[in-house]
Amino acid sequence: MAPQKTISAAAWAGLFAMGFLWGCSFLAVAILIRELPIYWVVAGRVTIASIVLWSYVLIMRLPVPVLSRYLWRFVVVGCLTSALPFLLITWAQQHIPSGLAGILNASTAIFGVLFAALIFADEKLGLRKGTGVLLGVLGIVTVIGPEALKSFDLTSLGQIAMIAATLSYGLSNAVGRILLSDLRPEVAAAGMLSGAALFALPVALFTSGLPPVALKPETWGALFYLAIMSTSLTYIIYYKVMKAAGAGNTSLTTLIVAPVSIALGALVLGESLPVQAYFGFGLIALGLLVIDGRILRRLRAMIPA
Repeated sequence: MAPQKTISAAAWAGLFAMGFLWGCSFLAVAILIRELPIYWVVAGRVTIASIVLWSYVLIMRLPVPVLSRYLWRFVVVGCLTSALPFLLITWAQQHIPSGLAGILNASTAIFGVLFAALIFADEKLGLRKGTGVLLGVLGIVTVIGPEALKSFDLTSLGQIAMIAATLSYGLSNAVGRILLSDLRPEVAAAGMLSGAALFALPVALFTSGLPPVALKPETWGALFYLAIMSTSLTYIIYYKVMKAAGAGNTSLTTLIVAPVSIALGALVLGESLPVQAYFGFGLIALGLLVIDGRILRRLRAMIPA
């Protein structure tokens, strides 16, 4: 049996850093879509982020692979990890609160664990992880609610778009480990974002024309935060954590994303969410904790033999 991936203290620190940086991204997107077409939000984000990361790679003189060998890998992983989910999330946030988007984004971890179990020998599902996945799915159903099926509208579509984005994220964790794990994290992130830009830029030009440049200062600030902090820096951390902890464990960062996005949505945007959204997130969080297994092990240790 292949040795199973675990989460070290350093990996947990990386997960918390990613969770905070990604949690703030939902507020940044909510600000950006007030002025920018959604396709240019995505194209601007991945293009600026790729330029920043390639600059870092060149300044640090990190080894760069033969691009002709890796170009198709960069495009595939870039579309799954960035271009497609970013577009779905940005579109969804036109119709649902940023806090709700953050909660639904937490299901990334559920699908990440599921895809990793199907593909990798060292990340098998088992009874405990299977129970966690089931709890997570119940949480997703609770967040969306049965009324979404009765009155199918743009809000319902927005929630479905978020779930589609998390499916793409979940699959990309596994695909990224297969195609890019032999590269340094900084190079993998730069290449993946370049592949996303190769896809997103033509789509933005075709659908929305040239991008507007006369933007408000807060819009420019949100764009640069989204590109540099929430994308460039976060993906460097992401690939480091994935190498150490595995694709499924890396997805646990979404436990931190949701509370950050909820708090910022309430404090800055004045958002309020239905009770079922919090209850659903509780089920998703419980599922992720069961998947991780540490709390269950500690509880068993406390019970006298």
